[in-house]
Amino acid sequence: MKKHTFGEWMIAVRPWSIPASAMPIITTVAFLFWTGAEINWLNAGLTLLGMILFHLAGNTWSDYFDFKKKVDAEDTFGAKTLTTGMFQPEEIRNLAIGLLAAGVACGVALLALTGLPLLWIGLAGVACTLAYPYLKFNALGDLDIILTFAFLPTIGTSLTVTGAIDWSVLMIALPIGLITDGILHCNNTRDVATDKRAGIVTMAMTLGPKSSARFYAFEMIFPFVWVAIASIAGFLPLHTIIVFMTLPVAFGCATTMLRTSEDTPEIIADLDVRTANLQLLFSTLLSVAFVAARFIFN
Repeated sequence: MKKHTFGEWMIAVRPWSIPASAMPIITTVAFLFWTGAEINWLNAGLTLLGMILFHLAGNTWSDYFDFKKKVDAEDTFGAKTLTTGMFQPEEIRNLAIGLLAAGVACGVALLALTGLPLLWIGLAGVACTLAYPYLKFNALGDLDIILTFAFLPTIGTSLTVTGAIDWSVLMIALPIGLITDGILHCNNTRDVATDKRAGIVTMAMTLGPKSSARFYAFEMIFPFVWVAIASIAGFLPLHTIIVFMTLPVAFGCATTMLRTSEDTPEIIADLDVRTANLQLLFSTLLSVAFVAARFIFN
């Protein structure tokens, strides 16, 4: 096997996707900080690192199985690390295992610092990471993403940084999780033709082109409705409506998806990047609002 440059390894792990896993942790910590909880910052850092490692492991693990299943080929929009011959399948598989082992090591350290209840959340996270290819190929990938990038990390972060689960963190898990899942869903909608050729079934295929586009549009717009209702009702600070600054971006993503069809996947070729940027902007503004509420408005 040939030696690889640092840049090639970066292409393999796709670090530009990190906000999808990092922002649920960061926003949860900001939310808990707003509530007045005492934050264990060491545990917060370990939780963030572990989540990122699990995410990068999931990226490479999925790439390996996508290539083996022939979901990714030279004419697909997906990762090119294997389809171009940049890496051998065994290299990507071993990289995934190494990243997963590092993530588990972070989890073990947190387990020692926080106690046994974290074990079950950690095991669920590992299971979701390993099972993702199978679930994705059987129309359950979206559910896996919601669990892995929304509900599990917010609940787990609450436990690791405060020592107890604050179930109110689910208030922010849903809006962030929907936008994050939109990254996967627009990819699956774009790749319907090549996924059919590979013999797999995604949720986008099950819904059909029109319903799939509408579901994505819902994922982009509903988080703003959720934040508005929650802030007016007093569950979130009122000024979290600052996230509405990103509403034009969400509308742009939604309208682009609604214009596409099975015959024009190129229209949404870069929609995953745009959706990831929306998730980063939305989550950052939400986090800033929570910190501001603690320092300025209390």
